[in-house]
Order: sequence, then structure tokens, then C-alpha cells
Amino acid sequence: MKQLVAGTIAAGVLMMAPSALMAQSKTLTSEVKTETATIEAIETSTRSVTFKKTDGTYVTTIAGPDVKRFAELKVGDKVTAKYYENVVVRVKQPGEPDLPVKEALASKSSGQALPGGTQARQVSITATITAIDTKVPSISFTGPHDWKYTSKVEDTKALGKVKVGDKVDIVWTEALLMSVERGK
Repeated sequence: MKQLVAGTIAAGVLMMAPSALMAQSKTLTSEVKTETATIEAIETSTRSVTFKKTDGTYVTTIAGPDVKRFAELKVGDKVTAKYYENVVVRVKQPGEPDLPVKEALASKSSGQALPGGTQARQVSITATITAIDTKVPSISFTGPHDWKYTSKVEDTKALGKVKVGDKVDIVWTEALLMSVERGK
């Protein structure tokens, strides 16, 4: 997920307007992505769940302590996850102070008979462009807490609109909606 978010961030930075409009922001909204899988195995001691996706591949994940109704999951249950993200990117003016790092989390149970619910996360940071490689082409960022990311860039003309050392405010919001249907 970090790669998807940071790749979207890189695209947003590079779609920013020329320097006269640098104070404006760009909002990048992704499509809702839906994934459905069937629970194939549950290991209660480690809280791991193995899913079989619709393409036949298997994925194992750990259900963290925030999954309150873990004990109600059963092999054969069908789990549907919908994921959405929204990213707002703004190239900062020189000398403008960094955003304070903020992270907000929210979750809500579905209130239905079977487990499910919604989880959302919003993060705000200021990142610095640390490298631009026009040969690849790619752009690299660093941010607070040793956050580092490099992404390939498709629009090479856009690389001319930013330079190493430019700072960018990034606010991204992620939401995940999960529902469970009892297997037959």
C-alpha cells in the first residue's frame, strides 16, 4: 500500500503547475478497488488468515488486535474489501514552514451479524525532493521518520517543473471497508 500511495504522490507532484501557481494544490483521487477472497485457513494462535483470491492465488495476513471479532471468522467465509485513497499534494513556497506530522485513525464496526467494518487513516507530512533522474526518469523524496521513496515518472516534461530541494506538503487519506459473508 505504501508503494501505491507514494507512487500517487510522485504523480501529483509532477502534475503541479509552474512556479507561478506553486501555492495551489492538486487532489488525486483513486478509484475504489475491490478485492474478494475466501478464507482457506485460520491460525488462531498467531491470528493469521490465509485467503484464496478470485484469481486462484493465496495470501496470508495477520489480523491485528484492532480486529475485534476475529474469533467469529470461519474457513469458507467470503471476505470483500473495498479500498480507496485520496491524496492532496502542494509544492511549498521557499521558506514556508513544514507541516506538523499528523496521523489520525478511525474505525467503526459494521454493527452487522457477521464481522466487518470501516477503517480510515489520514497522514499529513512535508517531504523534500532529494533526487531527479531524467534518464530513468524518476523522482525521490524523503520525509519525517526516515520516510524515503523513489518512483518512476512517465511525464518527463513534468520533471522540469520541480527541482531537488523543493518541499511538498502531502495529505493522504485511506479508507478500507470490509464485509464478511458466511460460506456455504
